[in-house]
Amino acid sequence: MVGDYLVIALYITGMVGIGWLSMRLAKTKSDYLVAGRRLGWFMYSGTMSAVVLGGASTVGGVKLGYTYGISGAWLVITIGLGILVLHALFARRLVRLRVYTVGEMLRLRYGGATTTMSSVVMWAYTLMITVTSTLAFATIFKVLLGIPNAAGIAIGGSIVVLYSALGGMWSITLTDIAQFIIKTIGFLLILVPVAISAAGGFAGMRTKLEPSYFDFGAIGGATIVAYLVTYSLGLLIGQDIWQRVFTARTPRVATVGGIISGSYCLIYGLAGAVIGMAAKALYPDLANAQDAFATIVERLLPTGVRGLVLAAALSAMMSTASGALIGCSTVSTTDLLGKLWRRPGVPRLSEVNQNRVTTLVLGILAIGIAMVVNDVVGALTVAYNLLVGGLLVAIVGALFWKRGTTAGAVASIAAGSLVAVVSMIVAGLEANEPIFYGLGASLVVYVVVSLLTPPTPDEVLHAWSQRLAGAADPAEPRATATATAATTAEAHD
Repeated sequence: MVGDYLVIALYITGMVGIGWLSMRLAKTKSDYLVAGRRLGWFMYSGTMSAVVLGGASTVGGVKLGYTYGISGAWLVITIGLGILVLHALFARRLVRLRVYTVGEMLRLRYGGATTTMSSVVMWAYTLMITVTSTLAFATIFKVLLGIPNAAGIAIGGSIVVLYSALGGMWSITLTDIAQFIIKTIGFLLILVPVAISAAGGFAGMRTKLEPSYFDFGAIGGATIVAYLVTYSLGLLIGQDIWQRVFTARTPRVATVGGIISGSYCLIYGLAGAVIGMAAKALYPDLANAQDAFATIVERLLPTGVRGLVLAAALSAMMSTASGALIGCSTVSTTDLLGKLWRRPGVPRLSEVNQNRVTTLVLGILAIGIAMVVNDVVGALTVAYNLLVGGLLVAIVGALFWKRGTTAGAVASIAAGSLVAVVSMIVAGLEANEPIFYGLGASLVVYVVVSLLTPPTPDEVLHAWSQRLAGAADPAEPRATATATAATTAEAHD
């Protein structure tokens, strides 16, 4: 295990080192929150893939493969489909808006009032995504160091909080690229072929597994539909995902990079399910399916290589955790805490340092919550139920229905969130119904209330149209002339 410890130690040192060096790049609010809106397609696709493929996609994806077989890939496949749809339909518009948060976009479109409510829902979502990925650290450090879950969560979470707080989005972007490379090598190029070979190939797995393990529909049609609604639609509107879209240098960069990222996710989903199937064939009696990933790594791989694959798993978890954490921090400072920093008696900090302090505090909170939550997929489901049930209708309506009003959006967010929460309490955290009930209530309330209230003022819609066409944000004077010109030039691509 000495070789494994060395590999992991080098990986962790590298992540913290990148965070420290990235402090020099994070000089402005734009640098800290959206990497100065300067990413090209390679860095964009790498960081987008890294943020969506986290602990739930890696540990949880293998768990589903162990439990259901190849159909367990549907969770991550629907994530990939969401990324593809996002970049086919929305990404160009989002890049041209040049905002920092979903709440800012809603304020531009509806003229105010929606920001606080939507931001509270988005804050809860991003915090739960951070918790989900932080929780997954326990599995890796339990195998590597034989330590209790709480200690593993504390170690992994502290690393993420440290480099995220130091350099913000620049730090996260640069660590994401390193993590993306490590993840591709360790998970796809090493673990997949080793696991298949150890299980006797697909022919060997067929002799050891039930036929349902090779049926893409075995997980159940209702579950597949629920994944599509929850994850594919959820990825269209998540702050952690949009914030990566905002880093693109131009709308075209976002489109190309996003298509590459979505395709990568589809491959990753199939790989996780196959690893889970191999684990089931080799170790059919695991007490907890969530241990399938760590077990197959520990028992099949030699020292050093095992450390690289565990580092790949840590990469997946840290990428998602850091992306969600910076998203939660951005919502907090931009939409919820702006007035707090200006109150008498509160230390006068620069915008960058305000975000650093907020990121640190939220990271500590996420670590604490992760220590009392015990299911990765369940926690992820809670996050997406709140997001999709509460915000999807108001956001999609903002982009595509001019008759949508402020009152309709506010009522929709409140009704969808409330129904989703009540449904989860009644039906259980992993039930399929809450997402449908919340989404249905949100849609009905949005349409009815919008039609019964006065239309959005023409001046608000005009300002909104100008921003969609690529007009510069007057609140962001530091935006480079080159980036603004490039964005405007692509406005009608």
